[in-house]
Amino acid sequence: MATTAEEVHPVDEIPPVRQLAAFGLQHVLAMYAGAVAVPLIVGGALRLSPADLAYLITADLLVCGVATLIQCVGFWRFGVRLPIMQGCTFAAVSPMVLIGTTGGGLPAIYGSVIVAGLAIVLLAPVFGRLLRFFPPLVTGTVILIIGVCLLPVAGNWAAGGVGAKDFGAPRNLALAAFVLAVVLGVQRFAPAFLARVAVLTGIVAGLVVAVPFGFTDFGGVADADWVGISTPFHFGAPEFRVSAIVSMLVVALVTMTETTGDLIAVGEMTGRKVEPRPLTDGLRADGLSTVLGGVFNTFPYTAYAQNVGLVGMTRVRSRWVVAAAGGLLVLLGLLPKLGAVVAAVPAPVLGGAGLVMFGTVAASGLRTLAGVDFRGNHGLTVVAVSVAVGMLPVGVPTVYARFPDWFQTVMNSGISAGCLTAIALNLLFNHLPGRAPREAPVLAEGARPASTPPTA
Repeated sequence: MATTAEEVHPVDEIPPVRQLAAFGLQHVLAMYAGAVAVPLIVGGALRLSPADLAYLITADLLVCGVATLIQCVGFWRFGVRLPIMQGCTFAAVSPMVLIGTTGGGLPAIYGSVIVAGLAIVLLAPVFGRLLRFFPPLVTGTVILIIGVCLLPVAGNWAAGGVGAKDFGAPRNLALAAFVLAVVLGVQRFAPAFLARVAVLTGIVAGLVVAVPFGFTDFGGVADADWVGISTPFHFGAPEFRVSAIVSMLVVALVTMTETTGDLIAVGEMTGRKVEPRPLTDGLRADGLSTVLGGVFNTFPYTAYAQNVGLVGMTRVRSRWVVAAAGGLLVLLGLLPKLGAVVAAVPAPVLGGAGLVMFGTVAASGLRTLAGVDFRGNHGLTVVAVSVAVGMLPVGVPTVYARFPDWFQTVMNSGISAGCLTAIALNLLFNHLPGRAPREAPVLAEGARPASTPPTA
């Protein structure tokens, strides 16, 4: 029997080339600032030369692209085959800075990253079997926490970017508001195709406005090389130090938890529920990408939640769109001059778009929770406490400053802290044996409880 187009799941649809390019570029712009932030922070802390910093960034973009292709396209038992963008995890920043500045340098960082990646590959089947502990109550809460925890990132971008001299200047916020207005206007009034690239349209419009007002600096474009290739172990052979490996293994557990939440969120948004086997394959892809990161002079990789929000906002569910974005990242990693052009997009422009994308993630979590029956299962307690714990390090960044490094690695990420709390509370209230809460039965008018004998 012939296969019709209607039988192809939206995740597997391949849009026309021009749409692939536009949608893919939109995903690249959504994650670019976060992708390059990790090598900038780590390289800056290690006081690397500008040339070495540029090398870290191009290596990161290259492996970001390869990791995204592995996750979206997949091969054998690697890759969830959903529209998932991969990028360097922020959970590893503090441990890597500590490893690098206490005498180990980049070789010790890369040794611990390689071991962590191998550990993720080995532990992936264990996490896959835990999927039954992620009912809609937990997944909805996790998606909500992901969106809410990302909103301060968009706020910082809108204000000019953390560390900017004019942080919070009215002109920065005005530019972000302009981009937000364009995105909303395009979504509301533009034709269907243009509405799907509303974020890209807003970013382009913001860039057009930003140039004459002096927001952009294209000086780095002229200085960038046309071609650059990352070679394995550019900064020396990896060193395997026990203390560094232990701290990076903690990071691995955190990123696995976050990735699980992201994969489930994308599964909800695309209508392709994530089962244990695809989850295992997705986590394996994370591990393989992290190993590649350690070999090719970059860092641990995980699913990027900001792109989860973009999938929900645009309703473009094709994994091939994100695979096209991965191809663009590979190109940017091989052509540093193109990467410098994308890097020139001002932070307020990204902030205006980010407010919509990250808010969409939170709204998707609320939509999942709307289908949960909260009667008699302590569901409200699970949601309330999980969101509170997840928001604690976001609202008070120094709240865990006096705790051990391993504890800070886990709990300073609001996403991982909230996710672990939701899992634990769901186990406590809905899986561990105990006295179930009793509710009074709802009786029809005039009816009597069964235990009450009728009166004469």
